[in-house]
Parts: sequence; structure tokens; C-alpha cells
Amino acid sequence: MNDSENAVITCIAPCVTFGQIAEIVDEGATSCSTSGLLYGAMFLIGGPFVYSCMFRAKMRNKFGLPEAPAPDWITHLLCEHCALCQEYRELKHRGFDPNIGWTRNVQTQQQEMMAPPTGQRMMG
Repeated sequence: MNDSENAVITCIAPCVTFGQIAEIVDEGATSCSTSGLLYGAMFLIGGPFVYSCMFRAKMRNKFGLPEAPAPDWITHLLCEHCALCQEYRELKHRGFDPNIGWTRNVQTQQQEMMAPPTGQRMMG
């Protein structure tokens, strides 16, 4: 419960959290809203865990994470909400803010890289 806001949102509307995760993992190729809608549509045909576990695998491959504590599909099948919260936290830990989307994350990171160091002055 370190991020209670995300836990509540994920509990009530997991499609929102999933959309945010998918946009970051796909580096903006898929928007949050598109991913969230597809995730929601998966409820109609049997379960969103099929779709969401694919993004967990993408995230693991992207960051070199082990497939733990269980295979991705089992983790998402047995505890979908917990898996989504875990993935959201992993992105935050790696410096991304899933709430602002891929484009704003890239802009923020570029601004941080280009910002001049503080507290410097010219010596004469």
C-alpha cells in the first residue's frame, strides 16, 4: 500500500492502470486509451489476463527482469490487480510516471538531461 491511489484505481478500474503501463512499455506505440479499451473488451471474451500477461513479458524483456514469482500468465490469472500494481511500481522505480504517458515522460527526461547544473559559477 505504498501507492494507495494506484491500488484503489487498479481495484476499481484496472483498465486504466493497464493502459498506462502498456503505453510506457510500448514506448508510445499504443496509447493508454487504446490499450485500456482493448483490456476492457477482453472481459467480454474470457479474461484480460491473456492480454496483460503479454505486456508483463515485454516489460521483463525490456528491463531484464526474471519471470518471478511465477510464470507471467499464472501471475496475471491468479492475481491480476496485484500484478498490475507491481508493474506500475516497477515503472515508477525506473523513473517513469505512468500517469503522464510516454511523450511527457520522454520530454521530462530530456529536460532533466539538458538542465544546467545548479550552484555553479565562473571562476576568474
